Amino acid sequence: MGAVSISNVRKNYGNMEVLHGVSVDIADGEFVILVGPSGCGKSTLLRMIAGLEEITSGDISIGNRVVNTLAPKDRDIAMVFQSYALYPHMTVEQNMGFSLKLQRVNKEETQKRVANAASILGLEPYLKRYPRHLSGGQRQRVAMGRAIVRNPAVFLFDEPLSNLDAKLRVQMRSEIKQNHQRLKTTTVYVTHDQIEAMTMADRIVVMHDGIIEQIGSPLELYDRPANLFVAGFIGSPAMNMLEGKMDGESFIAADGTRIPLGRTVANAAGRPLTLGVRPEHFYLDPNGVPAEILTVEPTGSETQVFARFAGHEIMGAFRERVTAQPGQMLKITPQPSAVHLFDSESGQRIAV
Repeated sequence: MGAVSISNVRKNYGNMEVLHGVSVDIADGEFVILVGPSGCGKSTLLRMIAGLEEITSGDISIGNRVVNTLAPKDRDIAMVFQSYALYPHMTVEQNMGFSLKLQRVNKEETQKRVANAASILGLEPYLKRYPRHLSGGQRQRVAMGRAIVRNPAVFLFDEPLSNLDAKLRVQMRSEIKQNHQRLKTTTVYVTHDQIEAMTMADRIVVMHDGIIEQIGSPLELYDRPANLFVAGFIGSPAMNMLEGKMDGESFIAADGTRIPLGRTVANAAGRPLTLGVRPEHFYLDPNGVPAEILTVEPTGSETQVFARFAGHEIMGAFRERVTAQPGQMLKITPQPSAVHLFDSESGQRIAV
């Protein structure tokens, strides 16, 4: 069983606490991604699961065992790092089978496991090559193959795609997800790239300053962010934020612009609020709010319009071909059913 349980885990470096009582349960076979900005504690937490960092307090269990004091080799995990860490003097086949050699697995079983991993990863034509003869994507596949041959209870990935170019990252995202669907091994994956998280994870753990801000499926986080941090971090392009307050069924922006929402919001009157609108939830409306166009960027599938709207600079993404020029006015309206409201002081979501 590869279930991972993290219970009230804290990490201190001297007097500085970098993880503040983190708890999350990961089911057997689940693909969970830890995501957040640099310095949020996600890699530290992954290294604690792996046994590469000591736990200050709390418990980490893999299967039914608390592994706090176990050495990495005894935790039944396999880790894939940002750097490929391949032995340059060994062939692909030798690199993939090296950990089994250290475990004294017999030659026949080693060859069987390496051949199986090579088949899964499309590495069969490269088994006799050396790392210097491989592309970056192929080297990362070898690093993954080295983990697969161990048949671990848990795979741990620490930003494995960071060294690849954009096209290879897209390809490798798909391959990692397909391999997880095939192997069904519990996977904990760290990245700062929220697009990786959205496209690959069963569940996402959003971290910030050593705490967990929200846990949920990609679409749960996208459609119902718990607070301003998650709302601003998840989604590309980012959510637009407008400051103001509610007045009846309308949101009144800081500059006095009235934006109709079509319904009242309980306990919102008079409170400083932040209205969140994703770029794709603006639409062209002849009766809408005037917006001064700053820049128009056609991408083919949509047109991205940067504009000054209700005293804020916003970005709207429209399926229509917007032909207006900078300096002209365009009337747009947020889709009322898709907007988000947050308390500006606490940052917490308000039910709309």
